[in-house]
Amino acid sequence: MTTTVSPALRPTEQVYAGHPEKKVTLYFLVTGLVLLLIGVAIGPLQALNYAGIDVYRYLPFLKSYYQGLSLHGVLNALVFTTYFISGLLLYLPCRALKVRPNLLVAWGAYWTMTAGVLMAAAALLTNNATLLYTFYPPLQGSPLFYIGAALLVVGSLIIGVQVIVIWTQWKRQHPGEITPLVAFMSVATWMMWLIASLGLVVEVVFLLIPWSLGWVKGVDPLLARTLFWYTGHPIVYFWVMPAYISWYALLPGQAGGKIASETMARLSFVLFLLLSTPVGLHHQFADTGISMSWKVIQMLLTFLVVIPSLLTAFSVGASLEIAARLRGGGGWVGWIRHLPWKDPVFTAQVLAMVSFIPGGAGGIVNASIALDSEVHNTAWIPGHFHITVGTATTLTFFAVSFWLLPHLTRKPLASVKGALWASWLWFWGMIIFAIGMHWEGLIGIPRRTYLATATGLGDMLARAQIPMALTGISGMVLMVASIFYFSVIFRTLLGRQRVAESAEVPIPVSESLEQFEAREAGLSAAGMKVAGAVRLMERLWIFFALALALVVLMYLPMLIGMVLNTHLLPGQRLW
Repeated sequence: MTTTVSPALRPTEQVYAGHPEKKVTLYFLVTGLVLLLIGVAIGPLQALNYAGIDVYRYLPFLKSYYQGLSLHGVLNALVFTTYFISGLLLYLPCRALKVRPNLLVAWGAYWTMTAGVLMAAAALLTNNATLLYTFYPPLQGSPLFYIGAALLVVGSLIIGVQVIVIWTQWKRQHPGEITPLVAFMSVATWMMWLIASLGLVVEVVFLLIPWSLGWVKGVDPLLARTLFWYTGHPIVYFWVMPAYISWYALLPGQAGGKIASETMARLSFVLFLLLSTPVGLHHQFADTGISMSWKVIQMLLTFLVVIPSLLTAFSVGASLEIAARLRGGGGWVGWIRHLPWKDPVFTAQVLAMVSFIPGGAGGIVNASIALDSEVHNTAWIPGHFHITVGTATTLTFFAVSFWLLPHLTRKPLASVKGALWASWLWFWGMIIFAIGMHWEGLIGIPRRTYLATATGLGDMLARAQIPMALTGISGMVLMVASIFYFSVIFRTLLGRQRVAESAEVPIPVSESLEQFEAREAGLSAAGMKVAGAVRLMERLWIFFALALALVVLMYLPMLIGMVLNTHLLPGQRLW
C-alpha cells in the first residue's frame, strides 16, 4: 500500500503519512521501553540483596524490598513485554499482508492498556499492591491493581483479535494463497494468547476484583493459583514467540542469508499453539489438593514443548550457517567468524539465542517433578527466569528496537558502538547473574527473600559467598548495560536528523531457500510449488480448536472439582 505524501506536511507528519500505523506502533514500543527503564532501575537493588548488601533502607521512596520486587517484576515481565509485543505483532503482520489496521481500534487498545497501567502503578507506588509478580491470594491488594492488570490484558487481546480478523479477511480475499511467514507466526502467537489468557482473565475478573472490592467474603487460594498458572506458564511463550519470529523470519536476512526451512518454522509455531497452554501445573508440584496424575500428565506435555524449541535451534542455526558461507565462511566452525558481529541487530539476537540454551535446559529441570523438588522456591527460579525472559526475550527486543525505531521514525540509530556495548554487557551481566542465582538456589537460599532481615539462613549464606558476590557484580554490569542501551534509544528518539523516505530502514523480512530456488528457476510467487504440509498448517483455526479442546480436557475436570470444594479465605496484608 503506497500513499503520495504532500510536501506541505511537517517532517513528523511526512514520516507517518504513508503508513499511519507507524505512529501507534511507536507509542506502544516507547511506552513499553520507558516502563522497562523504571523496572530495570530497581534490578541492581535486587541483585545486591542477593549479594547480602541492603540498599533498600537508604531509599525512602520504597517502603520495602518487597515493594521494589513487585515493581521490578510487574513492570519488566508483564507491562514492558505486553506493550512491546502488542506494537510489534500489530505492525509486522499488517505490513506483511499489505493491510492497514483499524487505527481507532489500535489506539483504543493502547489507551485501554495505558489506563490500566496507570491504575496499577498508583496501587504499586503507594505500597497498596505489594503482592509480587504472582499476586497470590490470600495476599490482598488494592482493587486498582487488579482492575489495572485486567485492562492491560484486555488491551493486548484487542490487538490480538484485530490481527486475527485482518488475517481471516485476507484469507477470504486471497483464496489459495499462503500466508506470509511473519503474518502466519504472528496470528499463531495471538491465537495462543487468546487461549492462554483465559485463566488470568477468569481469576482477576471473577475472583480477585469482587474480593478486593468486598463484594465476596473470601477467595480459594488453590483455585486462584491454578488459574494464575494456567496463564502464568504459557505467558512465557507469549514473550518468547515474538523473539522466535525475529530469529526465524528476520535474522537470516540480517545476517546475509536465507531461511533454511520455512516449513519447519511454520511447524514450530503450530506446535507452540497446540502445546503451550496445558502445562501450567508444573508450577504447582508442591501444592496439595491437585491429583498427582494431573501433575504427571502436564509434566509430560511440558516436555513436548521442547520439540519446537529444538526445531528452532536446528533451523535458525542452519540459516546462520548458510549466511556465513554466503559471506565466504568455511570449515566446521570457522564460518561463525564470518557473521556480521559488528551489527548490534545481529549480535544481540545471537547472544539472546545463546542464553536460551542453558535457559531451556533449566526449564527441563523445573518441569521435572523429581528435580523440581530440589530447586522449588529457591534463588534458582529467578536465575532461570532471567536467562529466558530477561535475556532471550529482552535482548531480542533490544535488537528489534535497534532497527524498528529508526524505521518508524526515519532517524538513524544514535550509536552502533553503544548498541553493541549494551548487547554484550547485558548478555554477560545476565549470564553472571544466572550463574550466581542458580548456585545460590542449589545451596538452598530461598527466592523472594529480604536477606537483610531473614533468619535461619546463616549456614547457607556462609556457603554462598562466591555466588553471592557474582550476583552482586552482575547487578552492576547490568546497570552499566542499561545506561548504554537507554542512552542509545533516547538519543535516537530525540535526535533531529531524519533520513529521506528512500533511505528508510527497511523491514528486514528474509527470503527462504524455497523462495530463492523458485526465483532462480524463474518462477513467480504464485507459481511456486507449495508443500502439502504448509497448506495443511494454513488451517490455523483447526489447530486453534484442537488447542482449546486439549486445554478443556486438561483443566476442566480439575477445576470443576476445585469449584465444588472451595475453601474461602479473607484477604491478608503482610506488608
